[in-house]
Amino acid sequence: MGVLLLFVDGLGLGAGDPGTNPVARARLGRLRLLRDRPAPDPAAVLIPTDACLGVPGLPQSATGQTSLLAGVNAPAAAGRHINGYCTKSLAALLDGRSLFSRVKAAGGDATFANAYTPAFLAKLPRFLSVSTVATSRAGLRFRTLDDLARGEALFHDFTNRLLPERGYFLPPITPREAGERLARLARAHAFTMYEHFLTDRAGHAKDMARAVEILEDLEAFLDAVLSGMDLSADLVVLASDHGNLEDLSTNRHTRNPVPTLLWGTGAARAAAGIETIADIAPAILRHLAVL
Repeated sequence: MGVLLLFVDGLGLGAGDPGTNPVARARLGRLRLLRDRPAPDPAAVLIPTDACLGVPGLPQSATGQTSLLAGVNAPAAAGRHINGYCTKSLAALLDGRSLFSRVKAAGGDATFANAYTPAFLAKLPRFLSVSTVATSRAGLRFRTLDDLARGEALFHDFTNRLLPERGYFLPPITPREAGERLARLARAHAFTMYEHFLTDRAGHAKDMARAVEILEDLEAFLDAVLSGMDLSADLVVLASDHGNLEDLSTNRHTRNPVPTLLWGTGAARAAAGIETIADIAPAILRHLAVL
């Protein structure tokens, strides 16, 4: 029994207006996620999930991701929503409390599926993402481009098309091939997380064409992930940290609820305890019998 967490940055539940919401325009099935609509996939459980956590202002990435990974109300603890990168105060909230740390401490095998470039690993930047800090603080190995070449990791652009921008060249793969790879990786671990943040980038850029392309690739990727998992034994969770992509009338984040989608064994039971993004980590830990 394992859990795969697909973290999709900046995806909220928006209105069904194809003029502003690429979710309403793209050719989607499972991911045609709109406000006040049921889950389009009858096999999924959809929870409209609060990302604001009772703190004034627009929800932001650093506090949202800390809340999601550590099961804490990070903006309340910090006194504000914090954008961008992990601060020292947020890193302290992750210490021993992230999903990676909790699963590892309970004797489970946890992994972060994203690959890092050699330049990044040779000299870690001053400002790090929450996922990177959580992986490091849990003592997990960073996956590399060698892992990616062997099919044992995924780049944040799971097709590899953006790797040449970083000066690295690996054969591109299709979204379906990427999904199959992630499913194989997840089946070998108690807890696996994969992070995809191109959605948030497209939202900030207000780029409708790019947003539609990303969503359609993500749909094909998700289809392959679910086909490759044993949903009679495994749980797949798709979650986000804040809204953004679903409203291209603005380049800012939104206060819209975000989707939490669950497929597989125990999905309804895990979903029953989720109201905010801070409830997702405890639900996963209960499912894994860690709490």
